[in-house]
Amino acid sequence: VTLYTRGGQTTARGAVCVKTEESSLFQQPETSATVKNGDMSGTAEGAEGIKHHCPFCGKKFGTKDHLHRHIRIHTGEKPYSCPICKKTFTLKATLDAHSRIHTGEKPFSCPTCKKSFSHKGSLDTHIRTHTGERPYSCIMCDRTFADKSTLRIHMKTHTGDRPYSEKPFSCSTCGKRFAKYLTLKLHTRSHTGERPYSCSICKKTFSQKGSLDRHGRTHTGERPFSCSTCKKTFTLKCNLKIHKRTHTGERPYSCSVCNRAFTEQTSLKSHMKRHTGERPYSCPTCHKAFTDKANLNRHERTHGGEKPFSCSTCNKTFSQKSSLKIHQRTHTGEKPYSCSVCNKRFAENSTLRKHMETHTKERPYSCSFCKEAFRFKGHLDKHIRSHVGERPYSCSVCQKTYTLKSSLDRHRRTHT
Repeated sequence: VTLYTRGGQTTARGAVCVKTEESSLFQQPETSATVKNGDMSGTAEGAEGIKHHCPFCGKKFGTKDHLHRHIRIHTGEKPYSCPICKKTFTLKATLDAHSRIHTGEKPFSCPTCKKSFSHKGSLDTHIRTHTGERPYSCIMCDRTFADKSTLRIHMKTHTGDRPYSEKPFSCSTCGKRFAKYLTLKLHTRSHTGERPYSCSICKKTFSQKGSLDRHGRTHTGERPFSCSTCKKTFTLKCNLKIHKRTHTGERPYSCSVCNRAFTEQTSLKSHMKRHTGERPYSCPTCHKAFTDKANLNRHERTHGGEKPFSCSTCNKTFSQKSSLKIHQRTHTGEKPYSCSVCNKRFAENSTLRKHMETHTKERPYSCSFCKEAFRFKGHLDKHIRSHVGERPYSCSVCQKTYTLKSSLDRHRRTHT
C-alpha cells in the first residue's frame, strides 16, 4: 500500500477516506466510475468532474441531480410516500425497499445457502458470514466488523454514550448539536411550540408530519403492521415490536427498586413514579395530578365531553381508545381475560379483577377518615369525595358540578 498526501492529509492509495455524518472511516476501494450517487469528494481522480457543492455542508457532487437528492438530507424534504402506511422518504429507491415490509417480497437470494432478503444491503451483510469479510474498521483500535451497525455499537466502548459523529448544526436556543439540519429544525419546535401539521378530522396539531400520519390511523382504523405469530395487527410498528414480547416473554426493562420487569420503557417510567410519588401532570380544571401525560389527556376529556373514538359497527363514540376497544367486544364476543381459579372468562381486565375478589374477599383500600375498606382504589377515591366535598366533574352547559362522572352523564341528558 502506497501512502500519498492530499490537502495535508495522508491517505492510503487503494482506499477511500469517506467522510460521512457519522465518522471518517477507511472503507472499501471505489473507483471514480463507481462512486455512489455521483459523490466524488473522496477521489483525486474525479476532481475535474466536480461541479456542484452542497451549500449546507460543502460536500461535492458530479451531477446536479445527485446534489439535489443529497440536499434533501438537510432540508428534510421527503417527496416519496408509501401508499399503505403513508410514511415518506427522501429517495424513490428507499420507498421501494420500504414497500417490501408490507408485501413480504424478498428478491435478493444468497447464492451459497439460498436464504432470501428484502434488501440488497441485508444480503451483502449476510454474505460476509460465508466469506469472513470484515470491511468496517474502528479508527481507534483497528478492530474490524462485517457491518456498519456493529461498528457503531463498538465505537461506544471508546466514546461511552457520547456521539462520535460530526454534528455541524447547533440550536441557537439551548446549544444542542445535530448531525442533520432536519433534526435541528424539528428540535427547534420544542422551543417555539410550532405545530404546523393539523389533523383534518379532529384539528389536533403536531410538530412532525410523521406524528400526524400515525395519529390519522386512529380515525381510519388502518393497521398496516401484522404479527407473524398470531396475525394481530397494529397501527404503529413500535406497538408490534412490544406485542411480540408477549410471545417471547422478553421483558428488557427492569425496576432498580423492586426488580419488577416490563416489556416497554414507558411502563417502567410510569412504574418508577409509584416509588417516587411523582405526579407532574396536573388538570387545569380540577387540579387532579397524574403520573403521565396520557392519563391527564384521558382525564381532561371527562370535563370537555370530547369523544373522538367511534365504533365502526354501531357508531357509538368514546372518550378513550381503550373504552372503544372494550366496547367492540360486545359485538365480537371476545373475552380475552380468564380467571385462574374457575376459568370464567371476561371481556375486560377490570371485570376479571372484581371477579377475583369473590374468591379472595380482599379489601386492601382503607379510608383515612372513617376506616371503611374497599376492594378497588377507584371506589375509595369516590368515597373520599363524600368527606372532602370534591366535585371534579363539571357540566359544560350550565357549569353544575358533580362528585361522580356517572352523575354528570345523567345530568347532561337533561340538556339534550
